[in-house]
Amino acid sequence: MNATQTGLLAGLILGTAGVVGGFTGFLIALVVGAIGLVIGRVLDGELEIGDILGRGRGRDR
Repeated sequence: MNATQTGLLAGLILGTAGVVGGFTGFLIALVVGAIGLVIGRVLDGELEIGDILGRGRGRDR
């Protein structure tokens, strides 16, 4: 299991553990899972923080 999968799994588990249930709980687990996925991809080197923030390497000011 690579860091992307671990980050996604950890985010989903923490999201569901932090919420009692219902549709709001589903949305919170989805958001926390997405955050875990992004962090995992950054740690794997598949995604750069500049890509997320909109500051690509080839972009001029």
